[in-house]
Amino acid sequence: MTIVREGYPFIGACFLLTLLFGFGVHPYAAIVPFVVMLYFCYFFRNPHRTIVLDASAILSPADGTVQEIVDFERDPDEFVPGACKKVIIFMSVFDVHVNRSPMDGEIKLQKYFCGRFRPAYKDEVGFVNEHHLIGLENERLRITVKQIAGILARRIVSWVTMDDVLKQGELYGMIRFGSCLEVVMPAADVDVLVQPGEKVTGGKTILGRIKENA
Repeated sequence: MTIVREGYPFIGACFLLTLLFGFGVHPYAAIVPFVVMLYFCYFFRNPHRTIVLDASAILSPADGTVQEIVDFERDPDEFVPGACKKVIIFMSVFDVHVNRSPMDGEIKLQKYFCGRFRPAYKDEVGFVNEHHLIGLENERLRITVKQIAGILARRIVSWVTMDDVLKQGELYGMIRFGSCLEVVMPAADVDVLVQPGEKVTGGKTILGRIKENA
């Protein structure tokens, strides 16, 4: 397990406060910043995962719980053709927060929307909240993955840009601290295999499988 670089400033600041309070005030005063430092080490963790590559699978981009599966006639971003299925994954502040690519593909669409910070369980958060969307394309499929900020999640981190080629399971970003992701897939080409309430693991759980005729 490693810690992503975005966590170093938080961990370092808490470490300095621990020393300052412990030696300058009282050892008991160092307990709170020390506990917060441990939490930041936990939150920014990046556990090692062996990704089993499967060209027919759409892997979960995040750890969390499937909040909802939505059917709609048209992708609002006009990237995924035809009728679509959207899988919404809620991440609590205790879940791993690094995000992974659900499939092999090239980033052919990238959008960042500087919006509001409403609770992640609200139906409209994918449209009004701050979010970052990428559209992945390969020879078989187009999908979109959207990172959405919430009340506590005030920073969306992206390590990719347009025309980058991602491997299935490759890290591409994270959200600080707790929110949700949306994965939009073409309904005609993908069978969704998860259900609302199901726990998923980034880079491990198969959200959907590409149909043989796709």
